[in-house]
Amino acid sequence: MALVAGASKTVVAETESKIYMSKYRGLRSSGMITLMGAARALPVSSPCSSSVGIVRAVSTPDTVAVKRSKVELFKEQSNFLRFPLNEELQNEAPGINEVATQLIKFHGSYQQTNRDERGTKSYQFMLRTKNPCGKVPNKLYLVMDDLADEFGIGTLRLTTRQTFQLHGILKKNLKTVMSTIIKNMGSTLGACGDLNRNVLAPAAPYTMKEYAFAQETADNIASLLTPQSGAYYDIWVDGEKVVSVEPPEVVAARNDNSHGTNFQDSPEPIYGTQFLPRKFKIAVTVPTDNSVDILTNDVGIVVISDSDGEPQGFNIYVGGGMGRTHRVETTFPRLGEPLGYVPKEDILYVVKAIVVTQRENGRRDDRKYSRMKYLISEWGIEKFRSVVEQYYGRKFEPFRVLPDWEFKSYLGWHEQGDGALFYGLHVDNGRIGGAMKKALREVIEKYNLSVRITPNQNLILCDVRHSWRRRITTVLAQAGLLQPKYVDPLNITAMACPALPLCPLAITEAERGIPDILKRVRAVLDKVGVRYNESVVIRVTGCPNGCARPYMAELGLVGDGPNSYQIWLGGTPNQTSLAKCFMNKVKIQDLEKVLEPLFYNWKRKRLQGESFGQFTTKIGFDRLQEMVDKWDGVVKVPPKHNLKIFADRQTYEAMDELAQLQSKTAHQLAMDVIRNYVASHQNGKEE
Repeated sequence: MALVAGASKTVVAETESKIYMSKYRGLRSSGMITLMGAARALPVSSPCSSSVGIVRAVSTPDTVAVKRSKVELFKEQSNFLRFPLNEELQNEAPGINEVATQLIKFHGSYQQTNRDERGTKSYQFMLRTKNPCGKVPNKLYLVMDDLADEFGIGTLRLTTRQTFQLHGILKKNLKTVMSTIIKNMGSTLGACGDLNRNVLAPAAPYTMKEYAFAQETADNIASLLTPQSGAYYDIWVDGEKVVSVEPPEVVAARNDNSHGTNFQDSPEPIYGTQFLPRKFKIAVTVPTDNSVDILTNDVGIVVISDSDGEPQGFNIYVGGGMGRTHRVETTFPRLGEPLGYVPKEDILYVVKAIVVTQRENGRRDDRKYSRMKYLISEWGIEKFRSVVEQYYGRKFEPFRVLPDWEFKSYLGWHEQGDGALFYGLHVDNGRIGGAMKKALREVIEKYNLSVRITPNQNLILCDVRHSWRRRITTVLAQAGLLQPKYVDPLNITAMACPALPLCPLAITEAERGIPDILKRVRAVLDKVGVRYNESVVIRVTGCPNGCARPYMAELGLVGDGPNSYQIWLGGTPNQTSLAKCFMNKVKIQDLEKVLEPLFYNWKRKRLQGESFGQFTTKIGFDRLQEMVDKWDGVVKVPPKHNLKIFADRQTYEAMDELAQLQSKTAHQLAMDVIRNYVASHQNGKEE
């Protein structure tokens, strides 16, 4: 990837855009254009090679214009995301106005204030990168590490969609930071806003065909749905344009208009002036591997291979999404459902057809209902499939049978399949800072490693030689990045959103609160006698928008007031079941009053191998509520021996220093190590 000076000039883009917008408004006023896009005939010819029967498509009907949200007007009048963002960035004010605040999201940034501070608002910006499959080249990692120290708050954050977030960027430094990312193999374009977000795929750098094909597909979809107008490069690198060689199949799919998917002669052939009604999320994976929370995405794509492991096509899920609004029952989390199967050469055309169906029909009057899940819930899957088939140009084949899903963390050491190793590191809450950040920098720089970010906010070091393993393990462990067998299982699967103090939507704590919550949950599990390795999937968010996907957790805590949470129960360890709201307005100090009876009864009344989420679903909320209401706090389990672990002060002090890096006591860390050591030998595992 390289930069070419002057490849995209603002004045040219603005002229083309104004001409296009003038035509667009003229068509709208004459009744030749719908709210969502131009009326267009859909021919019967197909760009795809599959032998499945061709669909006779009809023209998109004209509709009467309806009310649109103000964000829709901002987008339409923005000159394809330029105005007034460019002007706002050039003035001396510390922040930007309301319109620019909405537009900068498409460029990968949110304007924020520190809500811990009182008085005059101190504006700052969060930047989010776009890294399909979580891939981060060595050069980009080192640059992000530098930018966090020089312009941010000194930490990097790994997100639940396999990207970086930088916090605390001042407006005056935005362009420097953005241009540095762009010129070092990175991008923030489309990381936020009403368009396709980062495309997920399993982060493990396996060389086997299925995994490589899933990651290649994710890369191609990300490229297909990247904005094309050049506004991003006009604003952040003065009109220089990134020159990257796109696969010919991506270019062909984007340009194809055989079925009326495109805005003709528009700088944005897929998005037009309006882009999408809301954010749009896509994940690609292989059978069994649910590291990507496949059912929570607008579109979930599963590679289907033959008996020799050669990819043949894809199963498609549609309609997943987590966001909701408190006390508005017509908003809800939803799981994706099967749409059908397509041959592998058709996948880009199918994705484009789904996106266009949402573009043309998703609601634009009320953003609470603008995600594709609400369109599918209103229409039903049969009608949705029929409309997508019009833009695709053929019928879907029947959904292929899949094996059960499994959650895979990819922590620890693994063979890549090419003679090298990869090392999955657990990062609490995805926050990299302090000694951990310095140690990672040392290892990644010294060994010239690329990395990958997982959807569970962890980090994978790729292409590690066997001879480097011991030294890397030692350096990272000294900084608190322990091997997963020494990390509490609760922490391994837990997730939290950033929430306070920077997120404007947060009602209460999440990232800052979850370390203490996990310690308290561990104490309750110990108290009622649940074994250490019998974990529970816990996710915490500071508001109902669901950024950490709490509605898939076995125990989800969703902020609903100051120091107050809804408790959601019923998800499963493999993230295939939707949790339900069990209790409202539970104060954080009262958490044990709810969890003790629930965990106690799970321990005593479960079936063999029954997870906590499965148990709560089986028992039902009425009986669970009765258990909580009648709980007397008496736990009838044999008392545990309180063994003295440390024999000398030197060992204790060394352990205490290491424990502080993980927000634990020396005793807790020592017990974690001992428990995992015993468990690994009981199971016949090697050290």
